[in-house]
Amino acid sequence: MIESFLPQQMDAASTEGAVVAAIAETGAATIKDMGKVMAALRAKYAATLDMAKAGPLVKAKLGG
Repeated sequence: MIESFLPQQMDAASTEGAVVAAIAETGAATIKDMGKVMAALRAKYAATLDMAKAGPLVKAKLGG
């Protein structure tokens, strides 16, 4: 019941697109920049992005 009132969560393709965009926006190049990327994602997509799913994806994209 409560889920009908919550914002719709991003699907896998949208999540990956958001991660790629955040990496580009922050200029992240290595795993050391993961905090900057996660902060940018949290600021922009806090209600719609599952951070538990985004974290491993960011790590993989940054070579971690």
